[in-house]
Amino acid sequence: MDIVNDEFYMSLALDLAERAQGQTGINPVVGCVVVKEGALAGVGTHLERGTPHAEVHALNMAGPKAAGSTVYVTLEPCSHYGATPPCSERLIAEGVRRVVVACEDPNPLVAGKGIQMLRAAGIEVETGILKDRALRMNEAFIKFITTGRPFVTLKTASTLDGKIASKTGDSKWISNEKSREVVHTLRHRHQGIMVGVSTVIADNPSLTTRLGVEGLQPVRIIVDSSLRIPLDSHVVSDGLAPTWILTTEQADDAKRSELEERGAQVIPCGAGPRVDLKEALLQLGQKGIASILLEGGGTLNGSMLEQMLVDRLIQFIAPKIIGGYDAPGNYMFSGYEQMNQAISLTGLETERLGDNIYVTGIPVWK
Repeated sequence: MDIVNDEFYMSLALDLAERAQGQTGINPVVGCVVVKEGALAGVGTHLERGTPHAEVHALNMAGPKAAGSTVYVTLEPCSHYGATPPCSERLIAEGVRRVVVACEDPNPLVAGKGIQMLRAAGIEVETGILKDRALRMNEAFIKFITTGRPFVTLKTASTLDGKIASKTGDSKWISNEKSREVVHTLRHRHQGIMVGVSTVIADNPSLTTRLGVEGLQPVRIIVDSSLRIPLDSHVVSDGLAPTWILTTEQADDAKRSELEERGAQVIPCGAGPRVDLKEALLQLGQKGIASILLEGGGTLNGSMLEQMLVDRLIQFIAPKIIGGYDAPGNYMFSGYEQMNQAISLTGLETERLGDNIYVTGIPVWK
């Protein structure tokens, strides 16, 4: 039985925020709950960048009941004028009695100022309620707002012996249906999907979100140093989602023009001969991509790990052994000489999905 307390109402606010993951762009997901005299008076969530924030929706619903109420919000109310007016000012104007905040906003334009405004107006403020869950939910926003670069989630699926395909290249299907459903939810919640051109050539994937309901379609990002991508590949020809191709200044101008004529955006990242992945992430951030789901093969995965460009790793493990001396693995790079140099994960989470195991954690960069 749920005990009605601050955590109870903050959990509801977090549930509201979670449902909007993927649709707020470079903005955070935020939920808000207004409680008056022991009863829910209003609820709200931030739905889209540039539209009213969660607090505004919840206060509008509460109406006159907002006065003297307790407001639960998953992220510190903003204190500056952006696309919308400051939520802190709205809370003060409504005469709320108490505000409970899960975590402070890392945005330098806010960073504690919203809480200060509320306290200066005589409003009781409590922070840190379910803070870890709130931070986990907005980890992509936090990375982007503090660095200008997108949060990269590396997703891979392998057999027990660490193979992502057989020695002939067959990979359908390593993971089970439940795992694949989770992957499509991940696509819905990220602004971009990144793969290498070898994956496009080998599998001709669509790289779209396919759920039981309509899902959001992220930008398809292809790493292709020499523009080898076929013009008739799905990501170039199907028009189902935007396609951006990361290449180098050495790439063929004629091929670039052909791709652009078909609607693809070609983005040079470095002089070559290979795409400068750090420069690529910087450019993607400047273009408003705050989160990327990396679904690369072993080589791209390895390069991103080797350059410490991965923020979260997700691996699905199937109870299969395929063998094969030349069968590709999850992470192909030169590697380390000592076990104490290995990349380790912190904040580990595991879940069983049928006969698959889902493992996720944050790489610890030494």
